Amino acid sequence: MSDVTAVKALVFDVFGTVVDWRTSLINDFTEWSKTSGIKADWTALVDGWRGVYMASMDEVRKHPERGYKILDTLHRRSLEKLVAEFSIKGLSDGDLHYLTMGWHRLHPWPDSVPGLTRLKTKYIISPLSNGNVALLTNMAKFGGLPWDLVMSAELFEHYKPDPETYLGAAKLLCLPPEQVMMVAAHNNDLKAAQQNGLKTAFVARPTEYGPHQKYDFEAKGDWDIVAKDFGGIADRLGC
Repeated sequence: MSDVTAVKALVFDVFGTVVDWRTSLINDFTEWSKTSGIKADWTALVDGWRGVYMASMDEVRKHPERGYKILDTLHRRSLEKLVAEFSIKGLSDGDLHYLTMGWHRLHPWPDSVPGLTRLKTKYIISPLSNGNVALLTNMAKFGGLPWDLVMSAELFEHYKPDPETYLGAAKLLCLPPEQVMMVAAHNNDLKAAQQNGLKTAFVARPTEYGPHQKYDFEAKGDWDIVAKDFGGIADRLGC
């Protein structure tokens, strides 16, 4: 059993780990379409949008000379391309903004807020997400996420899994990496965190991608904690 007694802070992946982005967006846009009059296959749009998520960040990595772009900007660019691809008609600039800001209005998984609240009694808790600061702050307000602070890739101008994000979070907390634990539902995120000296906790979210889920059904690494939900992490850490 891994020794996690030195851990003082927990940092969390957010999209898919803390919040159910897919169901949240599909339901949001479906309800919005009833009053906006805009018709579309919202499920296909949401899945397509998430499908280009990594590629949009890779473009930032490949072209540092163009400067860092926050996730809201990348989301808007991807949306505009998908709207054309799906031939969705009648969208105003305001409509495109509303849809882009849907990522600020994501609902937590049922165990997220109770689990985070327990963990907060003993540990510093913060997101460590590719979402920008405003996105994560608005999401916390919307979903009642009880963070102690908000850490974002934007602060380091590097997207995960770049080392600068994980090491930057530890540096901001004035902690060595081994006193920080990364919590995620994605094995690749935890692998990168572990390679940079952080402790790791895996929580499976097998419905994150709905019927399109192809991986991350279970832990695929030597993680310090493997739990079924945030309550299980709190149990393991004595909260």
